[in-house]
Amino acid sequence: MTPTTTTQTVPQPRPALWSVKDTAAYLGVPAKTLYEWRYKGDGPPSHRVGRYVRYLPDEVHAWVRSR
Repeated sequence: MTPTTTTQTVPQPRPALWSVKDTAAYLGVPAKTLYEWRYKGDGPPSHRVGRYVRYLPDEVHAWVRSR
């Protein structure tokens, strides 16, 4: 008889939220530019988490691809 192995699906961790500094570094722009884009309604989608502005990496990548 051959032993059977059970494969478990390990859930993938959700992508970490990027800070303004992280996002600015990825896009190669100053953090001030991200704040200006946010104020004008332009730029990648951003989210308020408490008193902080955060970005989802997948949304930033999609925004870059759409440009």
